[in-house]
Amino acid sequence: MTSTRRDFLKAALGASTLLSFGGAAPAWLLRAAQAAPRRSEGDTVLVVLQLTGGNDGLNTVVPFDDDAYARSRPTLRLPPNRVHRINSHLGFHPRMEACSRLFKDGTLAVVQGVGYPNADRSHERSMRIWQTADPARPEQQTGWLGRAADRIHREGTSSLPATLVGSIASPLALNAGKGFVPPVTSPRDLVLETLPGKAPVPVLPGRAAGNPLLDHLRRTAAKARVASKRIERVLGGNTHARAYPDFSLAARLRTIAHLVRADLGIRVFFTELGGEGFGGFDNHANQLGNHCALLHQLSESMAAFVADLAGDRLLDRVLVMTFSEFGRTLAENGRRGTGHGAAAPVILAGGSLKGGLTGEHPSLTDLVGGACRYHTDFRRLYATVLDPWLGLDSHAILGGPFEAVDILKA
Repeated sequence: MTSTRRDFLKAALGASTLLSFGGAAPAWLLRAAQAAPRRSEGDTVLVVLQLTGGNDGLNTVVPFDDDAYARSRPTLRLPPNRVHRINSHLGFHPRMEACSRLFKDGTLAVVQGVGYPNADRSHERSMRIWQTADPARPEQQTGWLGRAADRIHREGTSSLPATLVGSIASPLALNAGKGFVPPVTSPRDLVLETLPGKAPVPVLPGRAAGNPLLDHLRRTAAKARVASKRIERVLGGNTHARAYPDFSLAARLRTIAHLVRADLGIRVFFTELGGEGFGGFDNHANQLGNHCALLHQLSESMAAFVADLAGDRLLDRVLVMTFSEFGRTLAENGRRGTGHGAAAPVILAGGSLKGGLTGEHPSLTDLVGGACRYHTDFRRLYATVLDPWLGLDSHAILGGPFEAVDILKA
């Protein structure tokens, strides 16, 4: 046995758990394991977009005609003549013109007043609750999307059910019980690389019949070659030239669009805006300019993503859902910022949405600790994107029954 073949088989034996959706392995073998057979056009895809730091829902979907809003925000309030009106009471932030267009087109929906009982206002603890979907068990070590990925893999529909697109540390939401959800920063992370003088995928011995390991590796290598060619075709086509704004979020969403188009069997994508730690949406001071910039990036990036997918008639298969660990307080704090709040709106985009507003805007006179009360449990939204959208058992994943929110077309 040559040293090349010996090293190959050693790596393969060490990577056996990865090939069952877990563990670690050399880069080329990771890419091989991530490849999957071609999916049918009816498969649905979920994109979860984290707004890190606690997005100010009151300056995202603005109650511009509410006296309590105007009185409580002497420097942060947004006047009626600046917002993009949704109706006679509410409007989108002035820098969310692109989201306003999607809303009018019926490809964007807003669910108001989303939260959970006895909201925790610590970044770490509240983010853990949103990511595990388990407020009663702070020690929970798996995330709701990780449990979904386990179920997708167990049902045999994909060898790479979920992925993180970005460079942040893997979020708790993607912690799986049975395996590992890998990160991707570019579609080329899933393209096979050729070493000098070597084939992209090692040629396995011809007499491998009856050897389960080599048979499995041969099948995996074949799938990897097919998947790699699909990505190369996508990257080499005209679709990559479609216009995206020069934002980091837009680049991540463009990567997701490429991977959706390549049809590798990935059902769940996770990405973020705001970074790690406390996050860019945690605006305790000088909120106005920073929040404007973040919402503009969110709005323009989502609109470019929607237009890109719609151009290839893929939008009906894709659903984007934002979330943040909490909203902000109604009153500003004297430093032209806001404190940690509770309920906030959730924004969704996709071709299979009913579009429009769901739920009443929370009262600004009946507050809890200076913040809006919730009326829609966030786990109802999770149940919606798990059961009717991804076709998964939300009861098993969320640990209980939650009624779906009526936001999807029949």
